[in-house]
Amino acid sequence: MTNNLTVENINIEDMIYEVRGKQVMLDFDLAKLYECTNGTKDINKAVKRNIERFPEDFYFQLNGDEYKKLRFQIGTANIKTMSRTLPHAFTEEGVSMLSGVLNTKKAKLVSIDIMRAFVKMRKFIKGNLLEQQYINNLVLEHDNEIKLLQETFNKLEEKELKNKIFFNGEIFDSYLEIIKILNKAKKEIIIIDNYADETLLEIISKIDKKVILITNKKILKDIDINKYNKQYHNLTIINNNVFHDRFIIVDKNIIYHLGSSINHLGTKIFGINIIEEESIKQLLLNKINSICSI
Repeated sequence: MTNNLTVENINIEDMIYEVRGKQVMLDFDLAKLYECTNGTKDINKAVKRNIERFPEDFYFQLNGDEYKKLRFQIGTANIKTMSRTLPHAFTEEGVSMLSGVLNTKKAKLVSIDIMRAFVKMRKFIKGNLLEQQYINNLVLEHDNEIKLLQETFNKLEEKELKNKIFFNGEIFDSYLEIIKILNKAKKEIIIIDNYADETLLEIISKIDKKVILITNKKILKDIDINKYNKQYHNLTIINNNVFHDRFIIVDKNIIYHLGSSINHLGTKIFGINIIEEESIKQLLLNKINSICSI
């Protein structure tokens, strides 16, 4: 695969393996990404302190045969980076939970790149499955089945979120939902969040769309926005704290109400809702337009 997502020149996609039919990441790779001072010891301590949050479908230890196969899959060049004991594997949900219990700034930022890597791997696998199914159907003369399969995938991907609740610790899922919302924009995104920080900048730096951030400028006083825009050229900040709640407006059409600031996603229970009442939408858009035109 090409164009792998990276964190400081590390290819995260190369750290995702298939074990027991699941896409997983291993404790020693996560310790490296999260820059854990004591390596996997920090990872294992965090899990043991919160073991009730890590059921078997989130986290498990490899057995001897799985470890041997994995060593062969990784290659001898990388064996030195692996633990001498049998490593622990974290599924996509387990990685999300781990970033929450570690509760460090590095874990929060890196988890964004990890979730993108998992999403890209799923799309890659889905594409291969569809391609193989298509070839098989040509041989079996069952073209209609592959068309139906493709239509099903398209419907699932186009399904619009109306109302959703995220619970404490669901950092991965909530950040993924925000990225999905932002990627819907064709021209412009307006974000209203008085507690915006570098976490938001990390997210929007990957989005090639115009972004207007309405916020309390004092929150960003230690961040050089000019340097950010010299590299990414997509951010306009409007200093206005008239809003208490958080909103994302996509193309001045779809309005999402956020129960949490983006830099606090997954730390407490919160909801994401679409505002559908046209009269309320128009009132809010009129206010936003007046602020943006100042």
